[in-house]
Amino acid sequence: MNTIKNKCLVLLAISALSMPLAAQGEKDTKSDTWLPSLMTETPQEGFELAITLARKGVTSTQSNKEVLFREREEYSQDADSLIHASEVIAAYFQTVAAANDYWK
Repeated sequence: MNTIKNKCLVLLAISALSMPLAAQGEKDTKSDTWLPSLMTETPQEGFELAITLARKGVTSTQSNKEVLFREREEYSQDADSLIHASEVIAAYFQTVAAANDYWK
């Protein structure tokens, strides 16, 4: 079980660190822009964007779909892995909230 946890931690850490690099590579062509802004109308939309950022980070890091789906089966059953995934989403939500001036 620790092996699964370690794999998830590595994937989440890499995804968190790779997001700025992925965004830099994508800003060269407008057709590839998937994140034009961090601005959202509501906190709920901001939370949904945070989830998208976390998921995009994982899929950018692990581009092999077969491995991605195989590993998902394992970590989706591990409470510690799910908690760590929630922590990554929370960190992205903090960023989105700050970008939106906390929807004041």
